[in-house]
Amino acid sequence: MSQRDVDILLIGGGVASANAAAELRAGGFDGSIALVTREQDPPYHRPPITKGYLQGREERASTLVHPEAWYADNDVELLTRTPVMDLDTGARTAKLGREVVGFGQALVATGAMVRRLRCEGVQREGIHYLRTLGNADTLRDDVEAAERVAVVGGSYIATEAAASLTLLGKQCALVMQEELPTERSFGPVAGAFVRDLLASHGIEIAGGAEVVEFAGDGEEGRVQAVVCEDGRRIDADLVVVGVGATPDVMLARKAGLELGETGGVACDSGLRTSVEGIFAAGDMCEYDSVIHGRRLRIEHEEVAAAQGCHVARAMLGAGWPYTEVPYFWSDLADWTTIEYVGPAAAWDEEIVRGDPAAGSFSVFFFAAGRVAAALAVGRGEDLDAARSFIAEGAGVDAVRALA
Repeated sequence: MSQRDVDILLIGGGVASANAAAELRAGGFDGSIALVTREQDPPYHRPPITKGYLQGREERASTLVHPEAWYADNDVELLTRTPVMDLDTGARTAKLGREVVGFGQALVATGAMVRRLRCEGVQREGIHYLRTLGNADTLRDDVEAAERVAVVGGSYIATEAAASLTLLGKQCALVMQEELPTERSFGPVAGAFVRDLLASHGIEIAGGAEVVEFAGDGEEGRVQAVVCEDGRRIDADLVVVGVGATPDVMLARKAGLELGETGGVACDSGLRTSVEGIFAAGDMCEYDSVIHGRRLRIEHEEVAAAQGCHVARAMLGAGWPYTEVPYFWSDLADWTTIEYVGPAAAWDEEIVRGDPAAGSFSVFFFAAGRVAAALAVGRGEDLDAARSFIAEGAGVDAVRALA
């Protein structure tokens, strides 16, 4: 038996839940809402973790999605430091610590967990992962005394961290399996641009490097170097690992929600899970995209925010599918901003517009003759066109006809 009931339960402390709460109130919903997060902070934006907050340019309060007082002002019960231990979809109850709460509808937006390396020396001091504000606090404290930093990974998270730490005056090396940073997601043209940009600011690029050991003094001493399979040794007295994330579906799996092919929670085109009245959004939501004609799971805050708003409207009775073309962006310090719409899981043709060497260009990615994605640096007009092309299923001729 539940000890008390809420009309809507929002599980997860990210932008999906925070935006869902705001959209519910904006849509006129006057029932009870509870937002539950295991983190100590109210929902906050994660990009500052590798950018402004890590650099010390942003205060903690500025990272919050809503000011802390917003929740009380809008009659949204905020429960921090409160893990959801169990979700009974049949009884419509959730165990929150020692309390059992009944609910009418629920959003599961538990996000993702950092992927951890499995190699010798991973237990050493000075090795950091970045996912939370607390992680950034610990890294900022530790990096003050560091002289040389190795960032492991070729993702946009890793490149952002390398750029931010360089701004803090640290000598950085980027160590990655890929030959070019961001190449897996954005292709060789963008990858070469990112490599050259980072290198121009003094960042050492170690591509095609498989990390096999974090070397140091003794068994438990501080890290002193990153050792690669091919024998390369990159000296470092601090390491940041940014090798991706995995969807956090522990609660969803335990609750019996259907999982998708990429390990997320399987949802229909309206972000409904396999259980009526329970929705998913954000990094762990794997939904049927009517635009792309396939299942998608996108790990980026812009997408999580839009999906949270969509779920709120669905809870209020809207029945239309989620049709936004996914968009995200990445700042590399104050050097450049990369914008992207898509995504393209794979592509067989590219059209490059502009000049990467001049720092203003776009890349259109095609799959089976249709625009699947686009990346832009300093060419927002191309990105606007790409959104329409993706939604319309436009082909090569549409891009070639652009002025």
